[in-house]
Amino acid sequence: MSTVTISGREVGPGEPVYVIAEIGINHNGSLDNAKRLIDAAKFSGCDAVKFQKRTPEECTPRDQWDIERDTPWGRMPYIDYRHKVEFDEAGYDEIDRYCKEVGIDWFASCWDEPAVDFMARYTPPAFKFASASLTDDDLLVHTAAVGSPLIASSGMSSMEQIEHGMSLLPADRTLLAHSTSTYPCPPEELNLSMINTLQDRFDVPIGYSGHEVGLQTTIAAVALGATFVERHITLDRTMWGSDQAASVEPMGLFRLVRDIRVVEASLGDGVKKVYDSEQGPMKKLRRVG
Repeated sequence: MSTVTISGREVGPGEPVYVIAEIGINHNGSLDNAKRLIDAAKFSGCDAVKFQKRTPEECTPRDQWDIERDTPWGRMPYIDYRHKVEFDEAGYDEIDRYCKEVGIDWFASCWDEPAVDFMARYTPPAFKFASASLTDDDLLVHTAAVGSPLIASSGMSSMEQIEHGMSLLPADRTLLAHSTSTYPCPPEELNLSMINTLQDRFDVPIGYSGHEVGLQTTIAAVALGATFVERHITLDRTMWGSDQAASVEPMGLFRLVRDIRVVEASLGDGVKKVYDSEQGPMKKLRRVG
């Protein structure tokens, strides 16, 4: 299985796990929140932060536009809310500047073709397909034409749908994440063994995008061979928003990255050897050489 280069970094088997902190829309439309989350990801040792980019009129069904919803800004039509949680060009200009200043990769899941074209102006190191987009053939083809590395999530998809989506993407620059699209996801539905199933089926780097509560199962995904991981992050899980409860708070993110690095260092190469550190105990404890 080959690797894919993201921002000068090889991602794949035998390489350090590429850790993506998904900010998504957990910033709730606030640049200050976004910067605090970027800071948390950098402090924790993440390789990248990821946002979500939608063109509200493209992604919101027309019959939902005028339905009144309760939001942090009061009750408003759903289409107005969708605009409230989208950064405009000035907002992303500042995010781009800030991430460069901090020294961390950033990119986005684009949910429609105009969003892809918008993001392309920043020359991101990768584009991400949300699980909901894996069956959107036009979006997959349009995004692949940009020429950047591609990361696809496989939640809410059958194996046949995954195979079809992957058939539309260039294998030499595509990564595939196992995922279950339940927020938060109970452990019995994580099905982490799918990481090995996808490794056997596709000759691309396989990773894990998790939406569970807790850290241990994401670490288990690394032990099973995930070459990249993605978790939603938040400043506070009690904040308003549909993704907050399934997100990791800053200190939890720090512990997650720390433990991922310990686990990947412990995996080794699978070749049995006698370490120099064993020589002393061997002399003291072994009766027969």
